[in-house]
Amino acid sequence: VALVTIEVHARDVIDKLIKSNCNDVMGFEWLMQLRFYWEKEIDDCTVQQTNTQFRYGYEYLGNSGRLVITPLTDRCYMTLTTALHLHRGGSPKGPAGTGKTETVKDLGKALGDYVIVVNCSEGLDFKSMGRMFSGLAQTGAWGCFDEFNRINIEVLSVVAQQILSILSALAAGYARFVFECREINLVWSCGIFITMNPGYAGRTELPDNLKSMFRPISMVVP
Repeated sequence: VALVTIEVHARDVIDKLIKSNCNDVMGFEWLMQLRFYWEKEIDDCTVQQTNTQFRYGYEYLGNSGRLVITPLTDRCYMTLTTALHLHRGGSPKGPAGTGKTETVKDLGKALGDYVIVVNCSEGLDFKSMGRMFSGLAQTGAWGCFDEFNRINIEVLSVVAQQILSILSALAAGYARFVFECREINLVWSCGIFITMNPGYAGRTELPDNLKSMFRPISMVVP
């Protein structure tokens, strides 16, 4: 099923390229696609989209299903890959059932990265969040924090500093950095994503210093 899904999408892409008369490798209709290349210089597989490039992660994920790729999924992928390229997080927001978490998981699957989904609640404190961030940084996995705005505002202000220290270390290209008074390893492939369901009771508004670290994307029901 996964193979058929990918092949049908590839057919649709070629159909779209022909209809839009795109005959240049630098055309946006082509560049916006998630493309896989084997780079001879580094002798490794890379994944490219728009102006971003990532090494494939080779994480064994089994023969699981893939999302049906819609124009919204494509736009969300572009926002998330650009966010990763700029050493930022991604923040899909929208009502329940619009595929926020699934899109992040599917992009992780496409890049060969392990994605850990955490359902956030009021009970999370900064210590438990710090342990999770420390694990993500050291393993190079992606963390997708569902319903992130359910965490208490007091905790979010500390979490903002924890995320900032990881993203700053990624931007500086460090292999080791100090996190919560301990020096830990940093694997370049780690990513932090949050999903939010705005407008519900019991949800906090994110502080501005936290908002600035995440690239927002609105998800709607197709």
